[in-house]
Amino acid sequence: MDRVTDMEVRNLIDWVCVSEQIKSNNNKRRSLSGEYERIELDCRERLREQVGCKKLFCKKRDSLYERLNDLKG
Repeated sequence: MDRVTDMEVRNLIDWVCVSEQIKSNNNKRRSLSGEYERIELDCRERLREQVGCKKLFCKKRDSLYERLNDLKG
C-alpha cells in the first residue's frame, strides 16, 4: 500500500472510532435525560404535596388566630 492508501485507511479507522464514540455519548445522554425526567417528576410531585400540607397548616393557624381574637373580643 502506498502512503495515500495508508492515510485513507487510517482516516476511515479514525472516523469509525469517532462515530462509535458519538453513538455511545448520545446513548449515555439519552439515558441521563430519561433518568433526570423521572427524578424531576417525582420531586415536583413531592413539592406539590408539601405545598398542600403547608396551605392546610396555614388555614388551621389562621382559624386558631381568629378564634383567639374572638375570645379576646
